[in-house]
Amino acid sequence: MSETPHNVSDVMTPTVVAVGRDAPFKEIVQTMQQWKVSAMPVLEGEGRVIGVVSEADLLPKEEFREAASTLFEQRRRLSDLAKAGAVTAGQLMSTPAVTVHPDTTLAQAARIMAVKHIKRLPVVDDLDMLQGIVSRADLLKVFLRPDEDIEEEVRRTVVSYLFPAASHGIHVNVHEGVVTLRGHIRDSSLISVAVRLVRAVEGVVDVEPDLTGESATPAE
Repeated sequence: MSETPHNVSDVMTPTVVAVGRDAPFKEIVQTMQQWKVSAMPVLEGEGRVIGVVSEADLLPKEEFREAASTLFEQRRRLSDLAKAGAVTAGQLMSTPAVTVHPDTTLAQAARIMAVKHIKRLPVVDDLDMLQGIVSRADLLKVFLRPDEDIEEEVRRTVVSYLFPAASHGIHVNVHEGVVTLRGHIRDSSLISVAVRLVRAVEGVVDVEPDLTGESATPAE
């Protein structure tokens, strides 16, 4: 039975393609082409992450090759103009690097990627030493969990917890990550709680509650 992947450390790639601060422009392009990556951490010393260099950082050199841009355009894009003249990773990189720690939850990592509009995050320890890298594809690995594993976890962490007296009468079915709950419970107010808890189980695509229950009797 596979464990639920809760944190970045559960899905990250530990082997990372990276470059040093002094890596020249052409070496960066060659490395990206060789390893089929669009961005790489930039390291200093024994492996401390100091930035990230991406294809977007490299493109201004080609874009500004022709001196056709107006003075207004150049002033508006001073950062890109500076990168057009850069020749090393240290000059090209975006810094500070957006990173995460191994114990960052998958939801937090996904939120950072969405907000920052980035496709991958270097994973570092408390000293900013590179531990691995996590990509959008890595975060989607949770949806590869077998339906049987999801069903077992839903029974153990949700049904048995919320409905200990009626757990044997509640049927859990999982198909393609969609969880269906069927049965009768005493307190219908717990249905929404159950749905919320099931959605929190990694790998769940959707929840279809088919639970019936009685409304809680108001106190007199």
